[in-house]
Amino acid sequence: MSAALQGKVAVVTGGSHGIGRATAERFARDGAIVAVGYGHDEVAARDTVERIGKDGGRAFAVHTELGTPGDAERFWAAFDEAGREFVADGKIDILVHNAAKGSFARLADLPEEEFDQVMAVNVKAPFFLTKLALPRLRDNGRIINLASLAATVGSPELLAYGVSKAALNTFTLDLALDLGPRGITVNSVAPGIVMTRNSQYLRDNPELAAQQADRVALGRLGEAEDVADIIAFLASDQGRWVTGQVIDASGGTAL
Repeated sequence: MSAALQGKVAVVTGGSHGIGRATAERFARDGAIVAVGYGHDEVAARDTVERIGKDGGRAFAVHTELGTPGDAERFWAAFDEAGREFVADGKIDILVHNAAKGSFARLADLPEEEFDQVMAVNVKAPFFLTKLALPRLRDNGRIINLASLAATVGSPELLAYGVSKAALNTFTLDLALDLGPRGITVNSVAPGIVMTRNSQYLRDNPELAAQQADRVALGRLGEAEDVADIIAFLASDQGRWVTGQVIDASGGTAL
């Protein structure tokens, strides 16, 4: 256990699996109390909380389906209810927007409904979760947005997803200027391909996985912990002088 985040309260949306889970577990090892946000997979969220507890950390699950009307208000109400034992005053220090909805369609095949849902989860939810968090977020706090290499590298088959993550990068820049006077840093972390449960198609196709790894300067595809460690740095005091940045977390993909 580290003391890098001792006494801090961290919120991680989409914290039940993948990068979110790895981040929640890393925060807990660094001493933070962690709110593990989830939308659908209660079993995975509870398992994450239990794993953290077994390792001596403190965490609780917060259920809200993001991308639906009123989601921000419901999220913070659920946070207050679930975290009553851990966070009596409702204040937080770190907010990580990790929850996201993917889209794998080129423009000609993209349904309007799918576009709207991607934007609702990936853009609108972080906007208004943050808006309602501002009175809760302590000065010198941290906001970390999970973006994607798809926002800066041409990916026609990820069009809606890439557009949503590009919007999140602009949100990062503007919010960093807005909240700088309070000492709050705001950054994006942009992973490339990361081997999470959403990457099963690569596990099932070693040839395709090898082709994708060939595009990475460091010669392999990412793991959730690779990204979580970067997030942990930004969340810590060591990251205090970094704000308004999009941090490439792709191992040097498509250089």
